[in-house]
Amino acid sequence: MEEVNSPSVLHGRYELGRVLGHGSFAKVYLARDLRSGKGVAMKVVGKEKVIRAGMMEQIKREIAVMKMVTHPNIVELYEVMATRSRIYFAMELVRGGELFAKIARAGRLREDEARHYFRQLISAVDFCHGRGVYHRDLKPENLLLDDAGNLKIADFGLSALAGHVRTDGLLHTTCGTPAYVAPEVIGKKGYDGAKADLWSCGVILYVLLAGFLPFQDENLVAMYKKIRRGDFRCPPWFSSDARRLITKLLDPNPATRITVSKLVDMPWYKKSQIAKPEPLPPPLPQKVVEEEEEEPARLNAFHLISFSQGFDLSPLFENEDGGRREEGMRFTTREPASGVISRLEEVAAKAEGRIRVTKSGASGVRLEGAEKGMKGKLAVAAEIYAVAPSVLVVEVKRDGGDMIEYKNFCSQELRPALRDIVWAAAA
Repeated sequence: MEEVNSPSVLHGRYELGRVLGHGSFAKVYLARDLRSGKGVAMKVVGKEKVIRAGMMEQIKREIAVMKMVTHPNIVELYEVMATRSRIYFAMELVRGGELFAKIARAGRLREDEARHYFRQLISAVDFCHGRGVYHRDLKPENLLLDDAGNLKIADFGLSALAGHVRTDGLLHTTCGTPAYVAPEVIGKKGYDGAKADLWSCGVILYVLLAGFLPFQDENLVAMYKKIRRGDFRCPPWFSSDARRLITKLLDPNPATRITVSKLVDMPWYKKSQIAKPEPLPPPLPQKVVEEEEEEPARLNAFHLISFSQGFDLSPLFENEDGGRREEGMRFTTREPASGVISRLEEVAAKAEGRIRVTKSGASGVRLEGAEKGMKGKLAVAAEIYAVAPSVLVVEVKRDGGDMIEYKNFCSQELRPALRDIVWAAAA
């Protein structure tokens, strides 16, 4: 995306400052409203990238949704502006960082502190559902905290409206983050957006109290089986009331899963607050990432399933002999993105001029042969995706040149260079 000059004034209304964060299609800038002097977060989306990715309808839906959901516990969208090349979202500036970061620092939260955030989460989610809005990607990374320690739901990019249901009254798009997605979303029979969101709320509550996920497995197929069965255990420090509530939220049968109207009458939810959450550390910018620091793209459940044959996610993991049923090569690794990139760049360096790096960044590396073969220059693209904070998926594809030359390169040079960083998950 073309850079926005900093500092600059947008439409004579907002003075843009430094970059606070960025993703695949957008950057977020610290900005100041020149009319009020108030700080805002300015999300800048490149139209060309969005159109190429076929995501313009998703952007339009996100705008429509955020205009509908003004609530104290939802990040507010002030206004939307556009030029020929960009779309600008002027949004509430939330300085307290992600709830995920607070959990990571504390290990886990006290029950009264978790209750404070969970009540605010349910209040906002119920408000959305009452307006026919379903978030579909609720997780601690999408829950921000303001200076006062109040929760704010962010990122409605995967949300759906009641008008998106089919004639059966259900949603059918598979999306969300694997560890937080409801079992019915993984299936092909459709799902109720409100009930799927409540499942995700149950996972969030478990994480707040435990400090880890209820459904964990090195193999994603095995993890999804646990999710479908509702196969989890509460740690011994959970109170009996917390256990009862979480069990009702993580009911794999959406027909019997607890509703908000019954949830708010549960003893754990109604219990009076004994203490306020601990004060936040000095305010951090919203989702702070220095401009020069990039991160791999994040995979949601839809991406994972699109990689696989039907719903069999086992192709994500290499067999010991490296055998594949297609020309691409995929593997999981616990190596950081920078380590994977270094290995790929080393392959080019050792090739002594036969292979060169034509692209290198957190999202992947592209290698190209120096000489033309029968079908042009060999080109190999390696794309890096984040499945979880410590797990990456690397997908290697032929991007040009002869297939035999590509296979020889993979078997003789690429696989040996990467073998010791491949995380071979149990089937």
